[in-house]
Amino acid sequence: MASTNDSSMSATDDERDTGVHVLPITVEYGGREITITPTLVETDRGPILIDVGPQGAREGIRTHLRSLGYDLADVWLVLVTHHDGDHVGGLASLLERVDAVVATHRAEAPYVSGESEPITGDGDRYPPVDVDIELADGVRFSTLAGPMEVVATPGHAPGHVSLYLSDANLLVAGDALVADGDDPLAGPKPHFTPAMEQAIESVERLADLEIDHTVCYHGGYVDRGTERIREIARQSRE
Repeated sequence: MASTNDSSMSATDDERDTGVHVLPITVEYGGREITITPTLVETDRGPILIDVGPQGAREGIRTHLRSLGYDLADVWLVLVTHHDGDHVGGLASLLERVDAVVATHRAEAPYVSGESEPITGDGDRYPPVDVDIELADGVRFSTLAGPMEVVATPGHAPGHVSLYLSDANLLVAGDALVADGDDPLAGPKPHFTPAMEQAIESVERLADLEIDHTVCYHGGYVDRGTERIREIARQSRE
């Protein structure tokens, strides 16, 4: 069973009105309880859902959507940052209730669709789903918060992507950054990152963007951005 927390990014009305909403959900995964943070981005066509969580997360997402005035059926696009089970394991279940387009980076598509086995995991893979759109670096989506750009941030996974909303100076980092430890914002965890050198290069790329706010899948919303990301990149090279 999943439980939900407040979906407001922060306490300010301005940030609630950006059209970007974090959806923190506590779920059972891998024999333990974890809190994950899918993100909803509003568009003229309806909401985009970034990542869906593992199996069992669907009802938590539904509860958040209803609190924002939406239903599951309103989601027209599911954007997957990468193929790890805690991000995409519940996608097949979600698509039983949602007629949505599925998009992920071209390097992640074979893992999501079942052509390749996930790089990490316990061997009990999630149900595969078809990928409708294969993304590339620089692809943009129109949203109520302004253009949302796909930023290739490989390392944690071969085709990992983050999403950058330049008008809001907001980064949806996926697992390229984390915020669930002692530091308010930190780099990718080596234990869960098969290509750490590539992941550090991705952090260095993010450090070149103008970011004031960051959403991490593990840790949620943090009021930190470019200055802290540059520090993380610098420390990673020491």
